[in-house]
Amino acid sequence: MTATVSNFHYGAVTPVASYLMACLGAALGLRCTTRSLRRPHRRAGWLALGAVSIGCGIWTMHFIAMIGFSVQDALVTYDPVKTLLSLAVAIAVVAIGVFLVGYRGGSPVNLGVAGTVTGLGVAAMHYLGMAAIQTNGGLHYDALTVALSVVIAVAAATAALWAAVSIHKLWASLGASLVMGVAVTGMHYTGMAAVSVHLTGQSAVSQSPTSLMSFLLAMLAGPLTVLLIAGAIVMFDPDMMLGDEDWDRPAYTPRDTGAGSPAHQPSQSSRPYNS
Repeated sequence: MTATVSNFHYGAVTPVASYLMACLGAALGLRCTTRSLRRPHRRAGWLALGAVSIGCGIWTMHFIAMIGFSVQDALVTYDPVKTLLSLAVAIAVVAIGVFLVGYRGGSPVNLGVAGTVTGLGVAAMHYLGMAAIQTNGGLHYDALTVALSVVIAVAAATAALWAAVSIHKLWASLGASLVMGVAVTGMHYTGMAAVSVHLTGQSAVSQSPTSLMSFLLAMLAGPLTVLLIAGAIVMFDPDMMLGDEDWDRPAYTPRDTGAGSPAHQPSQSSRPYNS
């Protein structure tokens, strides 16, 4: 018997909250990548923090959205090992993409490779998280809808990586994070549209919906704490308000003493690398 599946058991609460988490992770990741490009001596640390922020943002988006997932006449639980493994996958694949563009620049070829790897990894995180679901039935997927969700994941990852190395103004990066939130959340709900559940019998699961939510909230506590810490680090960093015009500003401006003065000499860009 095919069960009725809903992704909006609590109405608009879960999709809105999941979208905000995706935006938060993207915004922190973009700002961390900007810091890494300006501070090459600390590049690895900022890129790592950016990868963790984006990865945790995507993962928390997924499982906040899954709080609203329900199957009629069946209880749903999650395998904790697969759930945590999906978090590790999310962070690892985002780190690959972020470090590629952070150290090798934003050339079309490099962006294509990094975006594809990261997008496929994000899709793998999503479907690994789905594989953690335990219920009295089997999950089945529509192949074309799954393929569409993977395409969206790759496109979203590529756009996010391009924004990370190309957009440095604060308000522009915040706007980009809102767009990234739409793309990542859209990928999730596209993937969920591919799901159907075929029940095999009466539910033998004794867990209540309340305890299921408690489990998911406990899983979310760690990544949410990481995002709060990353947000505090970014907010208190002195370069938070830097924009593109600040990147090429000379460290000092000598007095104008004539055509031969240093003020008339070409200034060197302060960008730490050439993309």
